[in-house]
Amino acid sequence: MTNKKSKSWNKATSHFQKTLGACLLSSALVGGASEAFAQNFDVEVKSYHVAGQVWVLTGVGGNVTVQIGDEGVLVVDTQYAEMAPKLLAEIERLAPGKIIRYVINTHAHGDHTGGNQIIRDAGETIVAGNEARDVNETFEPGAEVIAHENVMLSMATASNPEIPFDMWPTEVYLGDQYDLYFNDEPIELLYQGRAHTNGDTMVFFRKSDVISTGDIYVTGGYPFIDESNFGHINGIVDGLNQIIRITVPREQQEGGTIVISSHGRLSDEADVVDYRDMITIIRDRVQYMIDQGMSLNEVLAAQPSRDYDGRYGNGFISPEQFITSVYNTLSE
Repeated sequence: MTNKKSKSWNKATSHFQKTLGACLLSSALVGGASEAFAQNFDVEVKSYHVAGQVWVLTGVGGNVTVQIGDEGVLVVDTQYAEMAPKLLAEIERLAPGKIIRYVINTHAHGDHTGGNQIIRDAGETIVAGNEARDVNETFEPGAEVIAHENVMLSMATASNPEIPFDMWPTEVYLGDQYDLYFNDEPIELLYQGRAHTNGDTMVFFRKSDVISTGDIYVTGGYPFIDESNFGHINGIVDGLNQIIRITVPREQQEGGTIVISSHGRLSDEADVVDYRDMITIIRDRVQYMIDQGMSLNEVLAAQPSRDYDGRYGNGFISPEQFITSVYNTLSE
């Protein structure tokens, strides 16, 4: 198995230069092309043990969640194409000789999917489901890439530029949930409807007691509501409430279930409650102003987020951008 791993790894690395341009261009679909080209990719990938079988890897782009066990490796999100070889090297360090079996995309944005092809090529898919491992281990090249159907539709319909087929999910799901059992752990993929985009998935590792949230939850700023991909403020609030429903604090409302934000630090339930309350308060203020007949310019002038801007107003999304998206989606 280790020999297969090495061959796949070398194949993935050799693909890097060939696929880099296409992977970077794919960020245009997801609202991140200019951001991708502006990034400094001379950044070390660092890993931190979260709980149970779950690790988080940081670099450039969204945080990467990795589950490691006897059956192999599962990866949630893949950052940018430039970071993929570094991510693979760190995964190899953490799990020497183990094969990447699954990749899960929380949504379609390029800072979460840019490395799909490279990381997928480094793995192998288990053929015929879980039962195959008990009867006869059968594999085919490339890890299975799982996402909600709307992620694939976004990639498939992109025309400027086109998204390479090898970056698309290879397995999609419909409805609110997709269940997976891997490394002796139940894993729930939870669809959030229209939230950050219309294809958001949160990943709950039930045995490790860890949630990987995607861009529904960030710790260092206001959330990005991608209106071009059907995002909605109410979906962000619903997603945060879903996290709070799942999390269980350990003691004095601290610790317990660990929440991996897409950008920022690890959190627990109390952190998410604070963030949810802030988002809900601002949303309700904007809704009240809309009900009073105020225009977008009038709402912006009223600064409904001003008491939170000191803490959250210096992130990727400015207060004006956030309030505009809240106003627009509530006004539909």
